[in-house]
Amino acid sequence: MTTAFPTVLSFIGNFGMMEWAVILIIALLLFGRRLPEVGKSLGQGIKEFKKGLKETGDEVQKSDDSSSSARRSLPQDQGMRTPESTQERTHTH
Repeated sequence: MTTAFPTVLSFIGNFGMMEWAVILIIALLLFGRRLPEVGKSLGQGIKEFKKGLKETGDEVQKSDDSSSSARRSLPQDQGMRTPESTQERTHTH
């Protein structure tokens, strides 16, 4: 049975709940004072990402609306012409 993880990261699967708790405690001791700053910047990043997605969606919607209104404003007789219909019009006297 092979795993999808590279052999470099294969040790992660051997951690139990106690090992993760120790790692979490060490991380809190090292970065505890900076966690509010990290949380704030992470929240701002997510907020900006969502704002960018919304603006992009609005631009796409605006583009779709303008292209569909342009298609509706064309006269009905300007459909795609086939070579046969073009020949009929040019050879008719």
